Order: sequence, then C-alpha cells, then structure tokens
Amino acid sequence: MKNNLLLGLAITALLFNSCSTDDTADIIITDNSIINNNNGENSGSGNGEEIAISAAEYSSDLVLEASKTYTINGPVIMANGANLIIGEGVTVKAIATGADVYIAISQGAKIIANGTAANPIVMTSGASNPAAGQWGGLIILGKAPINSVTGNATSTSEIGSLPYGGTETSDSSGIIRYVRVEYSGGAADGSSENNGFSFYGVGAGTTVDYIQAYEGADDGIEFFGGNVEVNHAVVINCQDDSIDWTEGFTGKVTNAYVKHGADHDKGFECDGYNTDIGNLSNPKFWSKPTVKDVTIVGLGSSTGNEAIRLRAGTQGIFENILIEGFAEGFDLDGDAGANSDNPTGTGVINGDLDITNVTFTDVTKQLKNDTGDTFADADFMTGIGNATGTDYAIWGASWTTGN
Repeated sequence: MKNNLLLGLAITALLFNSCSTDDTADIIITDNSIINNNNGENSGSGNGEEIAISAAEYSSDLVLEASKTYTINGPVIMANGANLIIGEGVTVKAIATGADVYIAISQGAKIIANGTAANPIVMTSGASNPAAGQWGGLIILGKAPINSVTGNATSTSEIGSLPYGGTETSDSSGIIRYVRVEYSGGAADGSSENNGFSFYGVGAGTTVDYIQAYEGADDGIEFFGGNVEVNHAVVINCQDDSIDWTEGFTGKVTNAYVKHGADHDKGFECDGYNTDIGNLSNPKFWSKPTVKDVTIVGLGSSTGNEAIRLRAGTQGIFENILIEGFAEGFDLDGDAGANSDNPTGTGVINGDLDITNVTFTDVTKQLKNDTGDTFADADFMTGIGNATGTDYAIWGASWTTGN
C-alpha cells in the first residue's frame, strides 16, 4: 500500500507538470505495481485498483491502458493537437459531483477510443450507488458547420464554454467505438445540462460506431450542428430526450435503439436550429440528417408521450422506423409558409422532411400536424406497416446494459 501511495503521488505530479508544454512525450497513465499472491500471479490496476487522472487541460497525448480502471475528479480537456487514447476494456469512473466532471475533446484534438463487443469502454459514475446526473459525460467539439453563427465564427458549448463549429465538413475528432456512457447529465443550472454524448459541430471524418447512453439525467445523445455519421446507437432510460439534434445537424444516424424508463421525454427531439440563439447562417440552412433503421420503445400509448417531435424548421429523411408504445408517433410543430421562422411544414411539402416505411404498434395517433401548413399524411409518410426497425438483439448483444 505504501508503494502504491507513492506511485499515485508521482503520477499526479507528472500530470500537472505535463500540461504546460506541447513537446512532451505521451503521458501513459499506468500502474506497474506487482502484488504477489499465494499462486505467484500478478495483480495490478485491472484487478480492482483505480488510477487517478488529474483534472486538467492536456496538451500532450494521454494514454489509458487496456482493461484498467481510472478515476477523474473534474474536467479532463484535451487541447488542440492532443489525443486521448483509450484501450479496450477501460473503465473511467467520475466522482459524483455533477456537471463539473466531464471529458472534453476540443477542436483540433482527437479521441481514439477503440473498445470491442467483448471489452467495451465504459465511462460511468464512481458513486457506490450510481444514479443519473452524477457527472457530465463525453463532449466532442469539432470544426464542421453549425447554423447558430455566421460565416467562420464559432459558438461555445453549454458546459465548459469551449469553441465549436466552422466550415470543415470532413473534420475528424477521432474514433469512438464500443463506448458506453452511464449516469451522466449533470446540470450546471436550469438551462445548461450535460448529455451522455454531446457532439458539437463534429465532422464526417469522425468515426462513431456502437455507442450507448444509459441512465442519463438529460439527453442521451445530442447533436449541435455538424455532419458526423453515427452507426449503432443505443439510448436506454435517459430522463430527457433520448436523441436530440439542433443547430443545423446534417449527418446520419443509422441503426438506433431507444428504450424509455420511468422518467423520460421524447424518443427523438429534432430542431432545425437552436431556438435560444436563432438561425444565423447565411444563406440559411436547417438540420437535415438521414435517419435509418430505428426502433423506439415507449411505456405504452396510455402514457401520453411522443416518440418523435419535429420542430423549428427541421428537415430530415427517415427510413425504416418502428415505433412502439406512444400516444403520438410524430408531432410536427412550426409556422405556416416557406418564409416563416419555423418552416417545418414547408419541409414536408417540398420533400425535405419525409418518412419511408414506418410501423406503429400501440400508438394512438400516428401524426399530429401543428405546423400551420396543410398536407396529407401520405405527403409525410409512406409504407405504413412495412418497417422492421433495427436488429438490436443481434448487434447490441454483450456490450450494452439495461436491456
């Protein structure tokens, strides 16, 4: 124990000293201590020992070794040019103090998180009794377009006030593969909350495949503009919206599985722009992602909830959407006319907001039109009864939780 304590102090000192320069070697957070047991085998941090990562802004690469457990007690921010490299099977535990504990990948930095189905990467609360909202979650900030600014300007994130946005549609923030974020969503105040995964202006050069947000206090996955493509996304028991987009998100979501818990809001909440800021892009563009192969499971039509809310002029091309257990399938909100501030209905009329192949099970009202524009249900959705959703039972096996 004495050796481990001394080693921990040395690691902490190394971390603080490494943050002020750009030319230091990679920081490998590790613990090489050996404890001999009766069988002569070695035991290290992979066997219950936790390694501390100091809250800091890192300008050098930070390496978390496979199958080990790490703890954070504040913001861990990767600065421009630095990489956060996380091996398979790593567990990161956050002290349960809410929004002030998070991991952020700044513009120009990268996360290389390569988990596997057998050994996913888990970011979770370190509390003995974990619960939603105990820490901040994972924040990625890129240089792709957003519509809350004009030209080459950037906006700043709700938590941490970190810049995001730009003109680089192919910008890469790294790789996130087989990563689970649990018990996140800590709130700084009534209007600034963290999500499980927050994608701020993240570009299409970023790989995001097999991710789960579990038991979050706010949204599971939220896109603030950008055009990143996310494949195999799971959100279970998040208390606000499961998947949310705003600020001109134009990426893709393919193979998504959403399941509501006792506390929840929408399955999807989709805004064409951030209504707190306005659509400041010139020429104006709106959120218009492609969404394909989705299953959304609610708590039953008697709960009075909506599966998908489309508002503030959002557009989107949806295909193969299975909705089960909601009072309303799709709720469209907006203002009448193409020149309105919220032309959601115009998107339907022009074919920019369209659903192909959708199945409703235990859904009282399939479509509620509050856009002010008149159109037939068939103008919005076709192929009713043809959707099968996503095959979550196959691709979600072994690495997800809360099923």
